[in-house]
Amino acid sequence: MKIDIRMNLVAKRVELKTMRDTPDISNLYKCSSYVQAFMLFFEPEQVREAFFRYDNLDMSSLDMQDVKRTLKGDHLTRAIGRICGKGGKIKFMIENATKTRIVVAGNKIHFVGTHDAIKIAKDSVCRLIMGSPAAKIASRLRTITARASERF
Repeated sequence: MKIDIRMNLVAKRVELKTMRDTPDISNLYKCSSYVQAFMLFFEPEQVREAFFRYDNLDMSSLDMQDVKRTLKGDHLTRAIGRICGKGGKIKFMIENATKTRIVVAGNKIHFVGTHDAIKIAKDSVCRLIMGSPAAKIASRLRTITARASERF
């Protein structure tokens, strides 16, 4: 990408700047998004491919308390469990169906993907938080991916 990057320890910031031989100015935005995704606990290998391969990637976050205010204690951990599923199956199913990456960090959920894909993934996660069964979400995602494959 040919971008200079440094950690300013005094100001506690990551600073990026273009070099003389930076091929495209949009590389600065891509690198900024990559560093931001790293700070949101995404795996570097996971998002590196996505950010550098696609041009129109977006990042979004969701707070579980915004979806359902009454989530506290055991109810919160159950909602996190419904999102992740046994062995991470539900989370991976949503990621693969929508072509997004998801990180569950406490009561915050972070998404990386295209705008439309994030919208579908957020809707699925919100339904899981509200208590919808995982099988219902899985069948809904199957129909969405089937419709998307028919378009192409």
